This record gives sequence, C-alpha cells and structure tokens, in this order.
Amino acid sequence: MHVDLIGMAVLCDEPRQAADWFVEHLGFELGVDIGWYVNTRHPRHENVSLDFVSRDHGSSPEGLRGRTVAGTLLAFLVPDVEAEEKRLRDAGLEIVLPLVREPWGQYRFQIAGPQGLFVEILQRVRPDPRWMEDNGLLPA
Repeated sequence: MHVDLIGMAVLCDEPRQAADWFVEHLGFELGVDIGWYVNTRHPRHENVSLDFVSRDHGSSPEGLRGRTVAGTLLAFLVPDVEAEEKRLRDAGLEIVLPLVREPWGQYRFQIAGPQGLFVEILQRVRPDPRWMEDNGLLPA
C-alpha cells in the first residue's frame, strides 16, 4: 500500500477549541476550518494530519455519532523531554503521568489534552540491557 498522508480524526464537541489547543501547546498549524471540521498539521511533518470533527456531524459513521473519546493517547517523540515537560507544566497543563524513565528505552510523561484525549511526550534513551535480555530482546 502506498500512503501519501497519515491522518487521525477526533470526534469532539468543540473542533476549533481542540485544534487551538494543539496549535498553542504543540506547535501545530490550522488548516481548513469550516466549523464542524477543523484540520491541523505540524509544520515539520507535512504528511501528518490531525483533524477535529463535530461529534454529531452527518459525515461520521452513525455508530460513532455522539460518542466521547476514550482510551486515545497521542504520542510525540521529542529531542528533550525534560524541557517539554517544564514548558507544558509552566503553561498550566495537567500532568497525568510524571516523567518516568522506562527500561525499554523511553523517557516520557503524559498530559491531559482537549476533548478527552491524552498526550504522551517521549524521548528515546538507552534501554536497560538486563531488561532487554530478560524480555528476549537481546541475545543471552
């Protein structure tokens, strides 16, 4: 399969409010805004689209209309997770998982995003060799 763009559409009550949150806090840019549909893209990743659609709009599958977002965690890989955690904490965002260094090679934290979304910000770090070996990811 050839893919030209990777996108995600989030059904929500306030599409523009959700899009504005990603613009303000994560550097996205607004694209199309027709009220019930708002498109955003990140300037460094032109082939990734994060869209927000009014939860009850007729363009959504009937089985999804009226439902709230649950269990959705968007992840963003960054070069300096500590700087991002400080910046977002200082901006008053709710940290739902404090900075944690994982043995599988991630240094990460999570914040509560708009409209029921959660956002993980992470940095790659050296994995713990013992953990990797114990989990069959390195030769013994």
